[in-house]
Amino acid sequence: MVFFKKSVSPSLVAEHEQILSLFKGCDVNKDGKLSKDEVKAGFRRLQSRFPGFRTQRAFKVADKNGDGFISEAELDELVDYVLDCYEGSVALRLTK
Repeated sequence: MVFFKKSVSPSLVAEHEQILSLFKGCDVNKDGKLSKDEVKAGFRRLQSRFPGFRTQRAFKVADKNGDGFISEAELDELVDYVLDCYEGSVALRLTK
């Protein structure tokens, strides 16, 4: 039996990398995990109208172990949440 991987567009990969880089840059204390304030700063950089709400929802989705931080292992979940929220407009939000 042959399984085919779902094809991913290059623009989606680029957006994923941009978001990943943005949130890694918000780790101001360089401890390898993101606090709620650091995630909120990321949503502000994405020009979210409701960064507090987005942060709260992001933690419900991405903080799988419930420790109150987004770890390196959970970062892809955060990025997926952001992509769902701002589909196709991440680059525009970052260039303003």
